[in-house]
Amino acid sequence: MALTGLHIEALLEHCLNGNHLAQMEVYKRYYKAMYTTSLRILKDSAEAEDAMQEAFLTAFSKLHTLQNKSDFGTWLKRIVVNQSISVYRKRVQHLDIDEKPVYALSQEALEDNQEDYSAIKAQQVVDAIESMKDNYRNILNLHYIEGYDHEEIAEIMRLSYANSRTMLSRAKTHLKQLLSNNNGYGKRI
Repeated sequence: MALTGLHIEALLEHCLNGNHLAQMEVYKRYYKAMYTTSLRILKDSAEAEDAMQEAFLTAFSKLHTLQNKSDFGTWLKRIVVNQSISVYRKRVQHLDIDEKPVYALSQEALEDNQEDYSAIKAQQVVDAIESMKDNYRNILNLHYIEGYDHEEIAEIMRLSYANSRTMLSRAKTHLKQLLSNNNGYGKRI
């Protein structure tokens, strides 16, 4: 039986029935994207591979709980992110989270800066993000790359909703500073 041409919902039904070939086909379709997601968080290829594989095992064992099979990719990605964050927490034991009160921020600090950064190359942005503290790098990745909202980020990183918003704001400000200082673009913040 050729499984390569089946739609994901049909493959998942085969997985629910214990078909290991269907599980392998699902793995083949999703492993690259899930590995990349895990690697962005963990910054270590071996840990990312382990976290991704553990996430697949979790997904296959909990597949019966997935209500809408067409949401499998999003559901799997969330499992991978949660697993990667869990591995990350075990590695560092404590995130260095800046928890200054939200009321200390001015309204101006919360608004996006409207400077022109269009001349900055994508690789410069990636390099700047890579040089940031882990918690800033992770929140930028979760919000802008993975597409999570503040409620989801707060849950994943074990922050309050307000701290999630504050940390993202500070991470963006820090990124702008790095790009301005290192490349001469925009005014210094």
